[in-house]
Amino acid sequence: MISEKLQKARDFEDQYVPRVPPETRPVFHISGGIGWINDPNGFSIYKGEYHLFFQYHPYSTLWGPMHWGHVKTKDFIRWERLPVAMAPDTDADPDGCFSGSALELPDGRQLILYTGVLRKRQEDGTLLEYQRQCVAIGDGIDYEKYEGNPVITGADVPPGGSLLDFRDPKIWQEEDGTFRAVMGNRCADGAGAVLLYRSQDALHWEYETTLDASRNEYGRMWECPDFFALDGRQVLLVSPQEMRPIGLEFHAGYGTVCLLGSWDRKALRFTREQVQAIDYGIDFYAPQTLETPDGRRIMIAWMQNWTTASSQPLGIRCFGEMTLPRELNVRDGRLVQNPVRELENYRTDRVAFQHVPVSDGEITLPGIRGRILDLTVTIRPRGSELYRRFAVMVGKDGEHLTSIRYRPAMGTVRVDRSRCGFPHDIVHVREFFVRPRNGELKIRIILDRYSAELFFNDGEQAATFVLYTDDHADAISFSAEGSVEMDVEQYTIRVPS
Repeated sequence: MISEKLQKARDFEDQYVPRVPPETRPVFHISGGIGWINDPNGFSIYKGEYHLFFQYHPYSTLWGPMHWGHVKTKDFIRWERLPVAMAPDTDADPDGCFSGSALELPDGRQLILYTGVLRKRQEDGTLLEYQRQCVAIGDGIDYEKYEGNPVITGADVPPGGSLLDFRDPKIWQEEDGTFRAVMGNRCADGAGAVLLYRSQDALHWEYETTLDASRNEYGRMWECPDFFALDGRQVLLVSPQEMRPIGLEFHAGYGTVCLLGSWDRKALRFTREQVQAIDYGIDFYAPQTLETPDGRRIMIAWMQNWTTASSQPLGIRCFGEMTLPRELNVRDGRLVQNPVRELENYRTDRVAFQHVPVSDGEITLPGIRGRILDLTVTIRPRGSELYRRFAVMVGKDGEHLTSIRYRPAMGTVRVDRSRCGFPHDIVHVREFFVRPRNGELKIRIILDRYSAELFFNDGEQAATFVLYTDDHADAISFSAEGSVEMDVEQYTIRVPS
């Protein structure tokens, strides 16, 4: 049964989504139908197609009472918009349907496990937000919320855990039929933790263990956890709030952390072995993954930053988008990521140059320009001396540009979008280390109108940035201090409507 609130949201989409000019949307990244979107939810396979839900407030471009938007695809590039899947319309979730996950049940239905929010006024007048986990089950379009919601409450939180910061369940089913789920929580020390639960029917749950905790080292509350095996390692992804800077690996604010380790399933013990950032850019948060039938682990994330999300261009009708889905691997003890290979099916108009010299100046190359493209640049020293600096400038006209600079002696990349069109003075610069390769660097740059996703040395580092430059600013140039030789390969991305 479709509630009045859900029908209102669907009717609103039907009326106003067609009025959003298509040129204001990305071409091959997911954006909301209208209004605001944030975290990806329910990234899953259902009846042979990939489904993605997302936090959604259709009525304005600001965060509001959370609904679940919905899209699906067969290849991660061409997405079909589906009706709003959920609205905050029951006693278990009257103040928001927060983040969660989904899977296909053995009987052919799709189950969603999500966080329902209930705000309560306290005796002293303060308003507290209680978070608990709820279930909805449906057919890929319509979902009925379980009458026994919530299925996991504060009574199921271990001693010292928070009833107010308890959210974002990620569910999976194991080979023996057992359902397990991880979710974020806050410990008695005020820092984040990831809790593990189990169930035989996905409706009745019990707490098993705390997988790992921040201990105030890697941020505070740990949001949007994900937990999976990959290339012989166990991976725990979290999105911490209130990160403190740690060298050039982690920046202050809302961050993302990958914890690589081992998993003793019998003892229910995750042993942390390595820690790294997931993405080194500004606009990347709340990643979620799925496993494809051919065994690939695919990740997608919200392409935005909570600290800058209020800095929006005037007059827009939809705000926020998702990253390009990425293939994950573990290589040399690090998580690496690259754009899904399906993107290559949409590449056209190849333009390539090899062994191009750049010496103490700036150059452009014929045919190398655009804002909807896949560009790979490989640079190496030219001559016996190591060059001092190399830069690529994209989204460029007489006033705007975004620069990607590499200093080989320091092994650092610095991305600066200060002149990319933002109307506010917000965070614009990120600097991070890349693995030294005797001055050689490979950069893959994916542009889709209002975003730049950068992949260094075949995915050893990734960095994501939202751009607001008008897409007519499409020039690309290269510069060097010292002498380099570079190879350049560019494709335009064309996605039929």
